[in-house]
Amino acid sequence: MNLPGVIVIGSQVPNLLQDDAASTLVVSQGVDIGVPVARLSDVKAELRNVTGLKPSAEEPSVWLPQNTDLIEVNFVGMDPDTHDTGDTYVLEDVELPLLVFGALSLLRPGVTLRVGDVAIPLPRPAGLLLEKLLTDRTAAKGDRDLLVVLGLLLVMVDSDLQEVEREYGKLRPELRYAIRSNLTVLSLMQGLDGMPDPLDNRARVAALLRRLEILEGADK
Repeated sequence: MNLPGVIVIGSQVPNLLQDDAASTLVVSQGVDIGVPVARLSDVKAELRNVTGLKPSAEEPSVWLPQNTDLIEVNFVGMDPDTHDTGDTYVLEDVELPLLVFGALSLLRPGVTLRVGDVAIPLPRPAGLLLEKLLTDRTAAKGDRDLLVVLGLLLVMVDSDLQEVEREYGKLRPELRYAIRSNLTVLSLMQGLDGMPDPLDNRARVAALLRRLEILEGADK
């Protein structure tokens, strides 16, 4: 599905950003694909040629594998014109209704990874990290999202962290506070099977938190 703006946005991204897409950082049960709302018709046209997957009867935005060689695919809407990162709405469509999350407006297309003949478009890590730290999730799902943040930190370079600082500085104070709070939670978490261990990487989390706190001090 080589369409402008359509990108892989979920917990698989840290794996794919590893050297040679080693896929050792995060265990995932499926793949999330971000669909710009303006590209919905194009995506539906491409999906008509897909084999081995079919939409769930209960949730048509989730496509289920028809054999064990494939994994579940979840299509999520992105609206770059959203000004409220907390806004969520349903883009109604008979074939492919999308739940559109405002925080996904922070994502920007990044590198396109090529594995054999397959092109995998990825987001810039900075935007995905901020989105994961802002999206309100609870229980096990919330814990896994924070551990995906840790996975991203393990593959990010300093230019990515500088981009985090720039984009963070554009956010409203209450959103910046939420990001710092979730980084604090991440630094105190226990590990989960198949996920990066926060205990081994607390210094890395603390370093990012410190960078953001310095920015807050500069704003005062």
